Amino acid sequence: MTNKENELIASLLTRGVENIIPGRPELEKLLASGKVLNVYLGIDPTATKIHLGHAFPLRKLQILADLGHHVTFLIGDFTATVGDTSDKETERPILTKEQIEENFQTYKRQAKKFLDFSKVEVHFNSEWLGKLDFASVLKLTRHFSLNDFISRELIKKRLSEGKSVSLPEVLYPIMQGYDSMVMDTDIQLGGTDQTFNMQAGRTLIHDLKDKESFIIANGFLPGTDGRKMSKTWGNAIWLEDSPEEVFGKVMSLRDDMIITYFLMGTNVDNSVIEDAKKRLENKENPMELKRELARVIVKELCGKDEVVAAEEFFQKTVVEKIVDENAPEVRWDKETIMVEDLIRMIVEIGLATSNGEVKRLIEQGGVYLNEARIEKKSEELPVGKGILRVGRRKYLKIVK
Repeated sequence: MTNKENELIASLLTRGVENIIPGRPELEKLLASGKVLNVYLGIDPTATKIHLGHAFPLRKLQILADLGHHVTFLIGDFTATVGDTSDKETERPILTKEQIEENFQTYKRQAKKFLDFSKVEVHFNSEWLGKLDFASVLKLTRHFSLNDFISRELIKKRLSEGKSVSLPEVLYPIMQGYDSMVMDTDIQLGGTDQTFNMQAGRTLIHDLKDKESFIIANGFLPGTDGRKMSKTWGNAIWLEDSPEEVFGKVMSLRDDMIITYFLMGTNVDNSVIEDAKKRLENKENPMELKRELARVIVKELCGKDEVVAAEEFFQKTVVEKIVDENAPEVRWDKETIMVEDLIRMIVEIGLATSNGEVKRLIEQGGVYLNEARIEKKSEELPVGKGILRVGRRKYLKIVK
């Protein structure tokens, strides 16, 4: 193998990887064998957007495609009708076919930022799951134990709290395992929360094909607030965010997240990451490193031509607190305003997705009226010059 191929394999197996099943030495040997391997990454279209955390396994999928392997980007249109609760404490809402189709429409366009679809196949798991009859499903279930499913930590917690665990949830890992078996998978990519489901694929491949397969379980890129990146918490960097939004969100990261974002949120060489570590150890101002990180992420998501303008916008609006002249305006004739009205304005103008998101921002000290922090969800405030700031970089002008 060439030095470049060895570097790609090393990055694939180490960068952000939490676990390799059954083991890294065995997978390294297989990757060095010259055999063309079947690889897949699955994603259920449960939302319309893909975030930077999703991009991390997409980068790994592209590495395997560049190495010449048979790579599939699998859209879980059938499994999305059930919903995976591997990382959830409650059942997912059931999606209709129409919702799933609408969500999928944007997926390929967004994934193109990281995947070369001339080297990657796209399939929908309804192609095979939709054809199974009841007898076939029963045969598949014989390879698994209910005890294995209910021993999972979140499932045990839900059962102990008297919460519902639906039978379709029990079948979800088998459905995902069948995906892997049908595609004769050699390598499955996924997050650590998917390990149980991916193990189901290994079981079916072993039992029905007498073949060993592998799992690469990746860690998670945290959201901008340190929690798991999620639409619900409003802490995601979306692949189609504007350059200004991307730059500002990166600059809002905690200092202790800088290296993680270089590692899992960018495609920079390891030498860049090691240099960043040393600079932080030598007490360099973390803000400069965050600026460098923001430039890289804007370049990778939005293009190099967008970097300068995005940084200038951040400097003016966040550092110098100069309100963007193009900020949206809302008319208000009274001298005072209730916080509930401000919340409504923020959502209606599109600076937040829900009332709940704005209320959480208020609790976290992230909403300001004329640079005075709003402390309570319900109080009457003087409108004054009427500059409402949401987070560090979104503005709304209240005019008479």
